[in-house]
Amino acid sequence: MRFIGKLLIGLIALVGILAVVAFALPREIEVSRSVVVNAPAEKIFPHINDLRKNGAWSPWAKIDPKTTYAYTGPEQGVGQQVTWSSTHRDVGSGTQKIVESVANRRVAMDLDFGDMGTAKADFQLKAEGNGTRVTWNFETDAGNNPMMRWMGLMMDTWIGNKYEEGLGNLKTIAEQA
Repeated sequence: MRFIGKLLIGLIALVGILAVVAFALPREIEVSRSVVVNAPAEKIFPHINDLRKNGAWSPWAKIDPKTTYAYTGPEQGVGQQVTWSSTHRDVGSGTQKIVESVANRRVAMDLDFGDMGTAKADFQLKAEGNGTRVTWNFETDAGNNPMMRWMGLMMDTWIGNKYEEGLGNLKTIAEQA
């Protein structure tokens, strides 16, 4: 019995330590990836300023072909919104809305993943050599949730790989246009 009691006390202490350490971890979680596309911004911008075109290059669209999408708002730009729903755990459900659009320079979006929280994402386009550097940024606030702060340590790996894949797909599409 003493062993089980000590084990239980040890586990409680470990959980307490992990919770306290979590508050020393960053609250703001950021992921960013970029690629140089051998095309002018004018050829890239339409693919990020119209959420209906995301399916052609988004890595999440390929994970679950049964995902349902509903679009509202204007045909492109500020106010356009997509709501998606999937039973696949890597896709889930949520909404994405364009909240800022500066032609051939930037598109910013608000994301809502329901119980998983909210985030912001943006694409920045900047001339580089004969092409355009496309940077895809993601940021979210883990708040006071210790589990989210620990998960934040893995976010760069989880999302970063998908951002690299998506940017590669976008590069291929824009360079072929």
